[in-house]
Amino acid sequence: MEQKQVETGFKKLSEIDGRAGEEVYERLQKISPFMADYLLGSFGEICSITDIDNKTREVAVIGACTALGYAIPQLKVHIHAGLNVGLTKEEILAIINTMSAYAGFPATLNALYAAEEVFKDEGI
Repeated sequence: MEQKQVETGFKKLSEIDGRAGEEVYERLQKISPFMADYLLGSFGEICSITDIDNKTREVAVIGACTALGYAIPQLKVHIHAGLNVGLTKEEILAIINTMSAYAGFPATLNALYAAEEVFKDEGI
């Protein structure tokens, strides 16, 4: 991964995910610097697509992580990111609740519990 891509990724990570995203990068950097930079560079490329804004992108990612059902740590980061880019608690809950029709109740319940933890962390 080229340094410019990593720098772009870190800028987008800070802009979208704020401190929650930076903590993921720092933790991963200690385990696998290669994967940390690869992830960051890829994140920067994806999040630089100008056809949708950051808020819309986080709606999609929260829905996708909810539907997966097992990506709870990543979901929490993206719920933080959603709040950071202007989603409200009510909008995030609506996104997650909508996934019950597509991903099922177990995945939705896992996501709701994850959201509850993030809202508590954020004092919401």
